[in-house]
Amino acid sequence: MDISSRITELAAPAAEAAGLVVEDVTVTPAGKRSRVVVTVDLPETQVGSADLDVVARASRAIGAALDQADVPSTPYVLEVSTPGTDRLLTQRRHFLRARTRLVDLRLADGTASGRLVDVDGEDVVLDSGGTHVRVPLAQVQDGRIVVELTRSGQE
Repeated sequence: MDISSRITELAAPAAEAAGLVVEDVTVTPAGKRSRVVVTVDLPETQVGSADLDVVARASRAIGAALDQADVPSTPYVLEVSTPGTDRLLTQRRHFLRARTRLVDLRLADGTASGRLVDVDGEDVVLDSGGTHVRVPLAQVQDGRIVVELTRSGQE
């Protein structure tokens, strides 16, 4: 088992105890230490953003789990963060988390934009100008959340 997989195995229960899931783990050399980046997010069933206090609680628990298991066995710096709004949406769970957000999709044969209403089976459902448009996930190469300074219904 590689080091990233082992860290994921140790970090997942600590993240879940805080109400989060481990999205990704990367380990890179940083001088005489390793840089361990654990990306956590809310479960796919939830909409919104992970609270910073919850991320901090997960970070402490993940650090304790890694230290207790002595993984990695060399000095390391742990960073626990969320994916951020600029991450690519490439998997079904990414689209589930992005419900209610305005998105731009890059499709196999063009583009699509709109507010992500739902993920229904293997389709994403966009509200595009008041019309619901179904786009098969198989046709989506990737997507991005469009950052809105004022969300719909807010002033």
